[in-house]
Amino acid sequence: MTLDKLAVDTIRALSMDAVQAANSGHPGTPMALAPLGWLIFSKLRRHDPKNPEWADRDRFILSCGHASMLQYSLLHLSGYDVSLEDIKNFRQWGSKTPGHPEYRETPGVEITTGPLGQGIATAVGMAMAERHLAARFNTKDFKLFDHRTWVIASDGDIQEGVSAEAAALAGRLKLGKLIIYWDDNDITIDG
Repeated sequence: MTLDKLAVDTIRALSMDAVQAANSGHPGTPMALAPLGWLIFSKLRRHDPKNPEWADRDRFILSCGHASMLQYSLLHLSGYDVSLEDIKNFRQWGSKTPGHPEYRETPGVEITTGPLGQGIATAVGMAMAERHLAARFNTKDFKLFDHRTWVIASDGDIQEGVSAEAAALAGRLKLGKLIIYWDDNDITIDG
């Protein structure tokens, strides 16, 4: 078994076990997106778990906040300050692992998500900010700001008007450092 397969299987197991223990939550989406999440966190994304506020880190936005166990599992396996005990307390009052990702509650969570489409719109704003900072502070010989914004969005996210408006703006501005993966499972959250 490869490390990648073990990591994906671990994400799936953590997700289903945490949802089962909480008797609440959504196990399907985190389990289905485990390979993509692991690829982004382990191979594509520039980040530093010991310094989650590093200014030039790549941003990761889980727009489909109901899949929060995917993000918590990825943060745990990547070395962020999210312990197995935190995962065992998933969706419990006062825990670092609430039902939807919450900014400042969990190290490594960039924004609070929950309302469908919100994450996509915020990610467009983050990509715009990166471009502005790069134009203002980068020089030919030194790039202070050169990061990407990674997004996982659900089909429910894409159905919201705010997503269409944000996507239109991103296209118009040619935000090439904004990468959105769309989980098109044809069932939204129905099954």
